[in-house]
Amino acid sequence: MPSLDDHNYRNYSATTPQHVRDFYRDNHRFQTVEFGESQRNKFLNHSYAKMGIWEALELLNTVIDKSDPDTDLSQIQHCLQTSEAIRAQGYPRWFILAGLIHDLGKILCLRDEPQWAVTGDTFPVGCPFSDKIVFPEFFASNPDLNNAHYQSEFGIYHAGIGLDKVMMSWGHDEYCYQVVKNYLPDPALAIIRYHSFYPWHQNNAYSALMNDHDRTMLPSVQAFQPFDLYTKHDHPPNVERLRPFYEELISDFFPVQIDW
Repeated sequence: MPSLDDHNYRNYSATTPQHVRDFYRDNHRFQTVEFGESQRNKFLNHSYAKMGIWEALELLNTVIDKSDPDTDLSQIQHCLQTSEAIRAQGYPRWFILAGLIHDLGKILCLRDEPQWAVTGDTFPVGCPFSDKIVFPEFFASNPDLNNAHYQSEFGIYHAGIGLDKVMMSWGHDEYCYQVVKNYLPDPALAIIRYHSFYPWHQNNAYSALMNDHDRTMLPSVQAFQPFDLYTKHDHPPNVERLRPFYEELISDFFPVQIDW
């Protein structure tokens, strides 16, 4: 388990940097059911490119997550910090790989998508917004608040429906999951799909929507969260030194190229 330091992680308050507050103001305003449907239609035909996992990681060299108050490193550096911490604790190879690729969906930023449509915490749409979501006050501008069906107890869902039947706010988690879902075991896929769903895995929000499979997957997502969060520091990993290990690891699970 990563050791904690005195860094004030996930500080979402009045002292949060203005660019992070601006990010969530846009995110909470524009992440609607209609937007989520349009993005899935736009990106889930997997016609963008054929490329390998490491090639996609290299694209992340140019991406800085504006929603994250805890790091200014590029995303490939963050991914390697995460996976190296998991590796040091002796976790299975699929868990290490999940750490390496969990943020690969952020390559959407390179497709002229605004960051509020790619990064940040995720949450269900089509049902009431939980007050456990960061900056819940920013949902006041979300047009889905005016849809009575969406604002009923479970919205367009029902108790126990299962998170795989719930439309999450669109972003890198869902995109990456859809790209890699045929190659990895279920716990790795749950980590990739829900690692930004902090209201659920840290605050028990939306638990009424879970089914038995979600309850089985939750411990893996919770085990991953400290590695994603507490490994962020200002000392970038040596990418080229680590590359041979990770290229071999990738080849254990993925073909040379996949559809993005």
